[in-house]
Amino acid sequence: MTGSWEARYAAEFFGTLILVLLGNGAVANAFLKNTTGNDDPGLANGGWLLVASGYGLGVMLPAMMFGSISGNHLNPAITIGQAVIGIFPWAPVAPYLIWQFLGAIAGQCLILALYWPHYRQTTDNEAVLGTFATSDHANSQLNGFVTEMVGTAVLIFGAMGLYRGMFFHQNIDIANIGVGLLIAAMVISLGGPTGPALNPARDLGPRLVHALLPVPNKGSSHWEYSWVPVVAPIVGAVIGIWIYKIFFGL
Repeated sequence: MTGSWEARYAAEFFGTLILVLLGNGAVANAFLKNTTGNDDPGLANGGWLLVASGYGLGVMLPAMMFGSISGNHLNPAITIGQAVIGIFPWAPVAPYLIWQFLGAIAGQCLILALYWPHYRQTTDNEAVLGTFATSDHANSQLNGFVTEMVGTAVLIFGAMGLYRGMFFHQNIDIANIGVGLLIAAMVISLGGPTGPALNPARDLGPRLVHALLPVPNKGSSHWEYSWVPVVAPIVGAVIGIWIYKIFFGL
């Protein structure tokens, strides 16, 4: 990382904003009524591949833009996990988290503004919430916790390997593409039970927007579940980095 701390905080803000804008924007395009991605009411024509592509690109592009400045965390679980393992200082952890959450909130507000007519047309409360935050479709917080924890552990383990693997030392952008593909694969393969979040800011920030703003046709923000996509990814990130460190070093 080469930027000043102020530049790093700005990179985390704009990077997380882009992540949420492209990721949750893809969900909105796929599931809100009468969008170009879902022009048949009630049928998500864009499908899960559209959503996976949005999140994959939402991580890959900020990595290429801001990776050399802030390390491109964009995720409190990554920031905290790296600090716990000792490869990121504790002092900037709180500012990183604050700017990540603010970026997620700003990105979701842009989605709400852009898709406002489609929110007004979408009467399915759960579909509306799905464009903001995650939930466990089995109605089991335990299932949600395990899914988010394991998913984040695999994601962080894979990202550590991509960025520190011998083949990518001389070309970091290939690793960035790999991480984008990894995110897309995670959404496709492990997204069935919860969404998934894999990122506390990506879930809690937009959930606050859903709860506090006059979103058309919104139902419950499901705060009883909200702790799961916050705590489980942090636990998973620590586990993923710890396993990588044990077997391959840092």
